[in-house]
Amino acid sequence: MKALVLFSGGVDSTTCLGLAIDKYGAENVTALSVYYGQKHSKELEAAGKIAAYYGVSLRTLDLAVIFADSDCSLLKGSEAEIPKESYADQLSDSNGGTVSTYVPFRNGLFLSSAASIALSLGCGVIYYGAHSDDAAGNAYPDCSTEFNDAISRAIHIGSGNALEIKAPFVGLTKAQIVREGLRIGVPYELTWSCYEGSEKPCGVCGTCRDRQAAFAANGVADPALNGGI
Repeated sequence: MKALVLFSGGVDSTTCLGLAIDKYGAENVTALSVYYGQKHSKELEAAGKIAAYYGVSLRTLDLAVIFADSDCSLLKGSEAEIPKESYADQLSDSNGGTVSTYVPFRNGLFLSSAASIALSLGCGVIYYGAHSDDAAGNAYPDCSTEFNDAISRAIHIGSGNALEIKAPFVGLTKAQIVREGLRIGVPYELTWSCYEGSEKPCGVCGTCRDRQAAFAANGVADPALNGGI
């Protein structure tokens, strides 16, 4: 069995990569990193370092043109500021909508593209790191169990039953993901999650706050902010 892992270089996808390598072996795993017009390249740089650490093949895909008309605050074309509040605070102001860092149907696009690549590479499974914290309150609806069930079925049917989608964390919190990653020795010191592209993580954007809390829940400091576990 060969596996393709959607790989951003952050906590969730790196843990997915570690799980896939544990199950199939590095020689049977390909990581796929997507450029979608982000304001910085820190994620992709982290992905390269982590792929080298594990010794897996890394492929990249440029889908930025698809999001050219989006005003998502993560994208280069947007003048919107990246929020510095927690996701809970952002959701309280969203009137039930998504947060400003939601990239329109990103996981749907990524998984569809990954399916074509996976079939060409002879892979039978795609891993991605959606989890329940991101889906909570409709912040990122394409991280929900309902979305995962629907697109998994569509890709399985559309691939002639050749492809399976694995979202091992879709029912888990980020703290539970970190716990699993610590167990299998994921190199979290190499990961990057911050929405800003500075030399060090900002520590106050939604994703920085989430990962700090996840590490704290496991009794360790976030290695991205503290130079190691």
